[in-house]
Amino acid sequence: MVVEILYQKVADDIKKNILSGTYEVGSLIPTENELEEKYDVSKITIRKAVEKLVAEGYLKKKSGIGTRVISNNLFNKLSKAKSYSSIVNESGNLTKQILKADILATKDTPVKAESTNKNIVYIKRLYLLDNKPFIIVNHYLPNIDVADELQSLKNQSLYKFLRDNGQEINSFNDEFSAINIDETDKKILQKQDNLALKRIRRGFDNKGNLIEYTESIYDSNKMPYKIEYEI
Repeated sequence: MVVEILYQKVADDIKKNILSGTYEVGSLIPTENELEEKYDVSKITIRKAVEKLVAEGYLKKKSGIGTRVISNNLFNKLSKAKSYSSIVNESGNLTKQILKADILATKDTPVKAESTNKNIVYIKRLYLLDNKPFIIVNHYLPNIDVADELQSLKNQSLYKFLRDNGQEINSFNDEFSAINIDETDKKILQKQDNLALKRIRRGFDNKGNLIEYTESIYDSNKMPYKIEYEI
């Protein structure tokens, strides 16, 4: 029973470091011996903690290399589906850049009909796969008013950022469509053609209030969009 309590505490702390960006997606976590020393616990406790996070989709073990962070998504544990970001991270190194962070008038955004707030936080990020532009992500956050903290999003999950600011997503829905992108996004993604995949995600709290509206534009020529389901 003591081992179970210890491995859960170790797993929770490792997960906290993943969600905060201390252990970045694509990086290796400390070795088994280093974790034993850090937490002052047995090898079996470390192994159980790591196995738990592997099962939840945060880590992937590879013999001779180590244990790699493949996702910092808070929703891993809620589904038996392997997320697209997890699949991408198994195929290459996914990194992020913040292109823009600003406060916009809600009337000038896609959520003008869904939010009563006068202003909205806007964040534009670029995801790179093996240092090549891959996904443009436009976040519209109706209930966040801390523009000075936006740079903290560089190495952490959007959902961790929202939670730290008192916003907890209870449900979300996705819409997909094929689009012709404009010249600005075409240049950012370094595409030769105009065709791309667009995903719109709306996230809601437990009262049904919109707290996230995200438009993502994928260069699916670099890697097809897919989700793996465990049955």
